[in-house]
Amino acid sequence: MYAFTFERPATLAEAGQRAAAGAKVLAGGQTLLASMKLRLASPETLVDLGAVKELAGIRRDGDKLVIGAMARHAEVAASAEVRSAIPGLADLAGHIGDRQVRALGTLGGSVANNDPAACYPAAVLALGATVQTSKRAIAADDFFTGLFGTALDEGELITSIAFPIPKKAAYVKFKQPASRFALIGVFVAQTASGVRVAVTGGGNGVFRHQGLEEALSRSFTPEAAQGVKVSADGLSGDLHASAAYRANLIGVMTQRAVAKALG
Repeated sequence: MYAFTFERPATLAEAGQRAAAGAKVLAGGQTLLASMKLRLASPETLVDLGAVKELAGIRRDGDKLVIGAMARHAEVAASAEVRSAIPGLADLAGHIGDRQVRALGTLGGSVANNDPAACYPAAVLALGATVQTSKRAIAADDFFTGLFGTALDEGELITSIAFPIPKKAAYVKFKQPASRFALIGVFVAQTASGVRVAVTGGGNGVFRHQGLEEALSRSFTPEAAQGVKVSADGLSGDLHASAAYRANLIGVMTQRAVAKALG
């Protein structure tokens, strides 16, 4: 490691000022600290959000579940509010990484980082969540902009995420054995306005699949998903899986997610 300034503000206003001044924000640190150790990132100032109480908490707000940006994965997985309102979200959180990652990693950090194989972005997009920041509210469909890219401005911090409570929802992922990230992960959500299907691990970032959404909006069954041909065009291929293999996995994981939601 190398020398840097470490700060731990107690309020959101202070944290926002430090971030606007160019400091690097530390949430759970599961990506940032590893990057620093490998010298892929070398911030001069690190601002830890762990003491900012405004970023904590999980609460039901009418037909939405509001989760603070600093909620740990383990906290989301164990929350009675989450398990009651959106059990698929609690299940997703309970299978991220390993125990150490779940004890330290945060919702806000994962969503702001937008790793192309992360699990939380799939939930945010499939559930049509709203990302509340220190400046504004951003709809999920407008938030994710590509590989590690989001609509966040420089110095803008995620404060909470509001998840509309669906009729049914579930997440299934095919894990990359070494990293435990999703080789392909699919989150399906049946809502009053139709079905949303979000895929992670398939390309340069999380995305919705229109064909699967249309088929499942007509008939929310595994058989309906099975009837949709998923194209490999635009999907990533690497030493772990070809684009064609990932396309097949999207179909299979969607069928399993629908069965899980119905079960």
